[in-house]
Amino acid sequence: MSLSIEPLLEDQVRPEWVDYNGHMNDAAYAGVFSLAVERLMEMLGITAAFRDQQQYSIYTLETHLCYLGEAHEGQELCVTVQLLDHDQKRLHVFFAMEDQDGNRLATSEQMLMGMDMQQGRPASFPAPIELSVKELAESQKDEPAPENAGRIIKIHRRSK
Repeated sequence: MSLSIEPLLEDQVRPEWVDYNGHMNDAAYAGVFSLAVERLMEMLGITAAFRDQQQYSIYTLETHLCYLGEAHEGQELCVTVQLLDHDQKRLHVFFAMEDQDGNRLATSEQMLMGMDMQQGRPASFPAPIELSVKELAESQKDEPAPENAGRIIKIHRRSK
């Protein structure tokens, strides 16, 4: 897989993802972004075989999900990823979910951590994964920061 922001994940809204309001349930949005994390891991080289052999994985530390539009049963979904920052064991990523017309439906900003699964502790990326992370960063170095990145949850009050 190419290390770029090309579609990381493409899917359709499944019937079991639709709630009583007739659109995709909030948990399903989180589930789609979780699938996107798995695809990102595979893209970086952290496959099931790699995890078994190296006892190394990536865990999600923090997620900020913004719901921007409704998705309905059967609707096409496309998820892209942008690497905002990284160090030797963390990835700060921004996922965007769009429909087939390019309308943004949701975003998920996440902090991911490399983990030694045997020790249950954070660990630096193994050399081949570190190389993939650097390649991804290089391929996206000229991308502008996403508009919603770094948002803070708060109630905005009008001044009187």
